[in-house]
Amino acid sequence: WPSIYLGIDIIVNQETPPDLDQVSTPSLLDSVVSLGTHDSCFHISEIGTTFDFKPGTMIYLAGKVLTHSVPKWGKAHSISSKERKESLGGS
Repeated sequence: WPSIYLGIDIIVNQETPPDLDQVSTPSLLDSVVSLGTHDSCFHISEIGTTFDFKPGTMIYLAGKVLTHSVPKWGKAHSISSKERKESLGGS
C-alpha cells in the first residue's frame, strides 16, 4: 500500500536492546508507538533519559543519531510500531 514511511518494524512482547539505526540517515525520524496492556519505559542512552512508555505513547526521534531501547517489563502484552519518516526540511 502507499505510505509516507520508508520502513515499518512491528515488535511484539519483547524488550528491545540498545539500537542505533544502521540503514537510516540522520535526517529521518523514527515514530515509535506503544500499544497493549504493559507498563514499560523507553530509554535514550546519549541523553541518559528514560520516558514512560505506556500504551498510547508516541515518541519521535532521530534513530540514526540516538541509541534507544525498551528494557524488560513484567507480565503484560505490548505491540510497538517503529516507522521511519523523512523529517521536515530534509537533509
